[in-house]
Amino acid sequence: MTKLQEWLSGLGIIFAIWIYLLTSKSLNEFVQKHYDLILYSPVICVFIFGLYALSVVLYRVYNFNDCKEAAQQLSEEIVEAKENLASLGFKFKENAK
Repeated sequence: MTKLQEWLSGLGIIFAIWIYLLTSKSLNEFVQKHYDLILYSPVICVFIFGLYALSVVLYRVYNFNDCKEAAQQLSEEIVEAKENLASLGFKFKENAK
């Protein structure tokens, strides 16, 4: 079973329970007492998931590390590639800054 199938089956089960709670004719006291909460629970779950996703992205951006050695090595490789291309006859435009 792939991850997609696992997620879809789990969401299908949760959706079926949600629909059952909304449309059931049983006189369950919990459902009657908290009908509005059950009705808006998918919206609440999406909002909570959005907050979680936002916090994960912000945390990972905050902890993103700089690789100064890699940046220097990349700059050296760019200079080397430009020299190689210049020796083959390629002409570079000067950057107007």
